Amino acid sequence: MSDPSQIVTTAHPGLSAAEVAERVARGEVNDVPVRSSRSTKEIVRANVFTRFNAIIGVLFLIILAVGPLQDGLFGFVIIANTAIGIFQELRAKKTLDSLAVIGEAKPVVRRDGVPVPLPTGSIVLGDVIELGPGDKCVVDGEVAEADGLEIDESLLTGEADPVLKKPGDPVMSGSFVVAGGGAFTATKVGREAYAAQLAEEATRFTLVHSELRTGISTILKYVTWLMLPAALGLVVSQLVVQGHDWREAVRRMVAGIVPMVPEGLVLLTSVAFAIGVIRLGRKQCLVQELPAIEGLARVDVVCLDKTGTLTEGGMDVSELRVLAGAQETTEAQETAEFQESAEIQEPAEARESYVRQVLGALGESDPRPNASLQAIVDAYPDGKSGWRCAEALPFSSARKYSGASLHGPDGESGTWLLGAPDVLLPAGDPALTEVDGLNAQGLRVLLLARAARELDDPRVAEDVRPTALVVLEQRLRSDAAETLRYFAEQNVSAKVISGDNAVSVGAVAAKLALAGAEAPVDARKLPREREEMAAALDRGAVFGRVSPQQKRDMVGALQSRGHTVAMTGDGVNDVLALKDADIGVSMGSGSEATRAVAQIVLLNNSFATLPSVVAEGRRVIGNITRVATLFLTKTVYSVLLAVLVVCTRVSYPFLPRHLTLLSTLTIGVPAFFLALAPNKERARPHFVRRVMRYAIPSGLIAGAATFAAYLLARAHYADAGLGTDTLGAETSAATLTLFLISLWVLAIIARPYTWWRVALVAAMGAGFVVVLVVPWLQRFFALKLIGATMPWTAVAIAVAAGVALELTWRWVSRRFPA
Repeated sequence: MSDPSQIVTTAHPGLSAAEVAERVARGEVNDVPVRSSRSTKEIVRANVFTRFNAIIGVLFLIILAVGPLQDGLFGFVIIANTAIGIFQELRAKKTLDSLAVIGEAKPVVRRDGVPVPLPTGSIVLGDVIELGPGDKCVVDGEVAEADGLEIDESLLTGEADPVLKKPGDPVMSGSFVVAGGGAFTATKVGREAYAAQLAEEATRFTLVHSELRTGISTILKYVTWLMLPAALGLVVSQLVVQGHDWREAVRRMVAGIVPMVPEGLVLLTSVAFAIGVIRLGRKQCLVQELPAIEGLARVDVVCLDKTGTLTEGGMDVSELRVLAGAQETTEAQETAEFQESAEIQEPAEARESYVRQVLGALGESDPRPNASLQAIVDAYPDGKSGWRCAEALPFSSARKYSGASLHGPDGESGTWLLGAPDVLLPAGDPALTEVDGLNAQGLRVLLLARAARELDDPRVAEDVRPTALVVLEQRLRSDAAETLRYFAEQNVSAKVISGDNAVSVGAVAAKLALAGAEAPVDARKLPREREEMAAALDRGAVFGRVSPQQKRDMVGALQSRGHTVAMTGDGVNDVLALKDADIGVSMGSGSEATRAVAQIVLLNNSFATLPSVVAEGRRVIGNITRVATLFLTKTVYSVLLAVLVVCTRVSYPFLPRHLTLLSTLTIGVPAFFLALAPNKERARPHFVRRVMRYAIPSGLIAGAATFAAYLLARAHYADAGLGTDTLGAETSAATLTLFLISLWVLAIIARPYTWWRVALVAAMGAGFVVVLVVPWLQRFFALKLIGATMPWTAVAIAVAAGVALELTWRWVSRRFPA
């Protein structure tokens, strides 16, 4: 094919450099940004101005007012957490934006008569933009040239049928070309193009449902409502009933409220997603929406388009078979050229030479050939055969064929079609038997046929005369078999959905050892009712002759049965299905329309990258579920302690610094490591239920045991005659109990153990011991164990609570399986 930059177009040459400069100066530029991520301002706002940052910030200011500073440590932790969240998301944004630039399609714009690929933002009012199959209309405009130009506007209007465009017809931004080619003049650019705004909303920012984020938001909503009465009860209890100094009462109230806030949970979720984006970015995988990582990990059915996914985009012509009856039915044999060649060649050779010329002319008739036609162009260059194309019918995935009206060098004319044999020929035609044999070998077969009707006749494909079979060999992706095997091991059903012949697709899938490939299904025989179609889809694995609308219907049918569906594709015929799937995955070399609607774009065009995305999603979901249990266990025991303190009218056992220390060692630091650790556990639904089934009993056990240790310490130290220092000793005993129980919860959550998980738990325990034995840390955190009886009693209570935790977790696992 020619380099587009070397082709000079005279009919509609486009704008000159001076005209472009004039329009840029007037601001008539397509300046609507197409962003792959949030802006820096939005990232900072989202991380700083949160509900819980506001609550913690107010409590931090209160502690600064009443002192001492060490009771306000939780405020500095929040500041650090927020900074980490902003930093990680900015790193992810940088990765996303750089990948988006790499993967950005550049429409071909005519400038000074020369087609030039330009960034979308460089288009100005009045530019002439060329269109071909798969191209997305990036601005509003008016058709200037049309060669069988069919545009799909379904993403904007909801109408599924493509619209045939003629010069003068309007073009809406966000629509895309399904067949033919042409050019249009930009009439509205930038923010003036209302349709462009609709298109961006309909494509780039269709948010993926995130069960993690929804679940965490639900939990946080209920925690907020629990905090208000707890704070009021604690203030009344400590100030009125206990008669504390108001400063002490405020400190104890803040100590009771702060641990109820699972502040790090939201942070860790964002950080885990952001780091996932960075990791995948290194593998040339553009995640256009962060929760898409989670979505693909939940997928249980992946629909694969054969071409470009299981096979490489290119093809090779392996054989040309001139059909037996072609000599009698081909009018060309009567031409002088044909007769002259027949005198010096065998008849079969003469027929094949003639067919090669027709194929070469058909190839030249399409300025933007698809992979099949490109293989024919490469195998049979038209050269100087003298054939001329009078009219062309571009290939459409809905029709399954293309065509052209050709004039031969000696005045001969005829209409030729090239397409699917089982579409162009009636059932029972002898040629189909030969086609089936080739398809069974995994070969792709096209039929060259002569039409009896004109090209613009709606019935042009009827009563055609078969001339030759073009046999194409598809190149299997070297990594496809391994990827399919991975999905099978992960219990993810793979469905191959293709527009090609079902037998051929089945043979290709069989070479890749896909289960069910031996029974391919012709989609034209699928039932139309959604329930019946879903049942057929569950039974089968390979489907051929699927129309673009059928692909969309199949995705919907699978979803109706509760499946989470991912759809991969690279062609314009995959757009509607990609849009409706739970997760759309596009190849980087695919059409601009597919990249626009997909949540994940594989820039390296490697299907083998998908397991990495699935694994990353599972790591995020599995690890966030782990750490969420840690955070919410703390919330539950904090609420229980507050309720018990108010009901029993005793002093709240902790100061804010104590719980900051415990949270840091048993939740904050270990949660960060656990959230980023490898995790291959399959993603499961019902996040809130799965987390709370462990967090509630764990929190109740921890809170009850801690309060029991606190009451025993009150009785013990009151009898010991320590005077006014009893509260400090009681607090130290209660803190020891709560730390040991929290460490036990961490030890359970860290399973299965690896060397680093054991080291992590041990390091947290060692950190608390350091605080207990270093004098200045004792004073800083107001911790000092007095005597031997109560500390060992606290240890015994913690051990008993640990045994209760083990038994409870095992019972919950059996009674409430995930």
